[in-house]
Amino acid sequence: MDNCTHLIKLSVGTESVEGLEDWQQTYKQRFADGLPRHVTRMWPKREKEILNGGSIFWVIKGLIQCRQKILRLDRVTGDDGIDRCAIVLDPKVIRTSTAPKRPFQGWRYLSPADALVDLTASRQSEDSLPPELAGALAEIGVL
Repeated sequence: MDNCTHLIKLSVGTESVEGLEDWQQTYKQRFADGLPRHVTRMWPKREKEILNGGSIFWVIKGLIQCRQKILRLDRVTGDDGIDRCAIVLDPKVIRTSTAPKRPFQGWRYLSPADALVDLTASRQSEDSLPPELAGALAEIGVL
C-alpha cells in the first residue's frame, strides 16, 4: 500500500462496522457483479494512484474504523442524466486501528503515510466498541 493513494469517506447514518457491512450486503444486490460500491459526483483525479492498491477508509461515528480495497472506478449515469463515479469495492471489510476524524463533505485523499494499520487477524472478528469508548481510547492512543 506504500505506492498508492487512498480515499477517506464518512459513512453517514452508519452506527457500526457491522452496520456498514449489512447495508452493503443489501445494496450490492442491485448490481450484476454483486460487488459493493459507493457512487459519488466527483471522479478522482488521482485515479492511477488509487487503482495501484488503494483503499477507501470509512469514518463511522466520528472514528476511522475500517477500510475496503478499491477494485475499480466505473462511470455510471444517474436517473438525472448526470455521469458519476462508482467506486467499486472488495466486499471484504478490513478493520483498522481507530482514529478520530471530524466531519467533512464528500471524500478526501489519504496518503499511505496517514493510513491506519489493519487490526491483526485475531482481532478482525471482534465486535465494535461503543463509539464513545472507542473515541476516548483512540484519543489517548490505546486503539
